[in-house]
Amino acid sequence: MKKALVTGGAGFIGSNIVDQLISDGVEVVILDNLSTGNKDNINAAAKFTMCDIAYAKVEYLVEKMENVDVVFHLAAKARVQPSIDNPVEFDRTNVGGLVNMLNCSRKYGVKRFVYSSSSSVYGNVEIVPTKEDAELNPMSPYALQKLIGEQYCKLFSELYGLSTTCLRYFNVYGDRMSLEGAYRLAIPIFASQIKEGKPCTINNDGNQRRDFTFVDDVVAANILVAESLKEFAGDVYNIGNGDNTSVNELVDMMGGERSYGNKVIEPFETLACSAKIDLDLGWKPKGDLQKWITNYMEQINA
Repeated sequence: MKKALVTGGAGFIGSNIVDQLISDGVEVVILDNLSTGNKDNINAAAKFTMCDIAYAKVEYLVEKMENVDVVFHLAAKARVQPSIDNPVEFDRTNVGGLVNMLNCSRKYGVKRFVYSSSSSVYGNVEIVPTKEDAELNPMSPYALQKLIGEQYCKLFSELYGLSTTCLRYFNVYGDRMSLEGAYRLAIPIFASQIKEGKPCTINNDGNQRRDFTFVDDVVAANILVAESLKEFAGDVYNIGNGDNTSVNELVDMMGGERSYGNKVIEPFETLACSAKIDLDLGWKPKGDLQKWITNYMEQINA
């Protein structure tokens, strides 16, 4: 891999992938509309273009993709509840934007397309740890759009021979999580409330459990897939830590007080079985949530 394009490369996960690619000597092009990304996250060694992939013409995108070997597609409108509130807007980016990038990639001869999907495609699962062949039951427009994205990747492999891989992330945490904005994750929301001396507002009863996955492990999975000699045709892999923590336990780790608020639609438990990507590519998670939370809270309160 000599050159890569990263959509959403100014975002939380995307910018971490960009940094690793740059460190590995890969030439990187970033496409991001900065709706949720941050200019401060952009690696100075990358070529950045302000671009909304849902609206950009293929001809315009192709100009940015000369000699690109791999596309890492992370650009998306994220989170469950906002997608319920704005399903059309989310679909335009999460489905329309993806198809735009897939079409551009196949027209320009990109060798591999790595798609960032989500564990939300499973919905409420009956069996945990959850394998990739489990029944899928999306519970929100966001989750359904991610599943449609996976199906589009598989279809583009079958119709056009574009090598595609779909990575289902389980609750990613790590450096560069935003403390601001509508799409903040649970950890930075709680951190902000603790810093302000407020109780942590927990949805439902807080007993819901999540498989929290370190962003560096997600980055490693993306790079492994991109560089693998394996032939991919819409292959799906879980990317999770393999253990889970309740929201109540998470707040206790962070040293916050609890306050129970909204009733929301969400899966009760997520827990990844990542044996498939371990077997195929030798990927194993290394993240330690408790250790990272301790360091994170020290930085927040400094």
